[in-house]
Amino acid sequence: MGLTTAQIREHLDAVAAEDRVVAGAIERVGYPEERIRPTGYRTLLRTIVGQQVSVAAAASVWNKLEAELGEDMHAHELLARDFDTLRACGLSRQKQGYARSLCELVAGGELDLESLPEDDEEAIAQLTRIKGIGRWSAEIYLLFAEGRQDIWPAGDLAVQAACGKLLDLPERPSEKDTRALAEKWKPYRGAMAIFTWHAYADPAL
Repeated sequence: MGLTTAQIREHLDAVAAEDRVVAGAIERVGYPEERIRPTGYRTLLRTIVGQQVSVAAAASVWNKLEAELGEDMHAHELLARDFDTLRACGLSRQKQGYARSLCELVAGGELDLESLPEDDEEAIAQLTRIKGIGRWSAEIYLLFAEGRQDIWPAGDLAVQAACGKLLDLPERPSEKDTRALAEKWKPYRGAMAIFTWHAYADPAL
């Protein structure tokens, strides 16, 4: 399960006790709410479905897949469908390749989403074996589904932009710089990531 609202507040308070800038930002924009997704392959499949399309389009495809595969959407059910059937649900050739990669790893027992390595980098390496799941998607899964407290998606543009505003930088920091800037927020970078998304569009930041 992802970080709860109470955990997020606790972790942010711990950071704020050591970082006056963060403390001031929390006073201005408040605490974020929790963002929790279920663990398991359905969450990753939904990530693939939602890539590069609108929320409404992704929901439409997902509903069609549920109708075709059943509510549980077992991996073997998707693997049993042919190209045209999945195309009719709205999955492009590329996304079908990604979805089959995920389902083959899960159905073959090569990827056990209920017992990923405890080390975050090792877990990310496991998840990025799936075609179409890059580092960002893996980090989002570990943060929102597993609630890993020190995940820091430094490649996220909103995280970078919010860090730039928070620290009063002249321009949006690069991924490398964003990763370096957050070193002082360990081991609570997950809560800080959620805070940056919360604060990103708030003019009070």
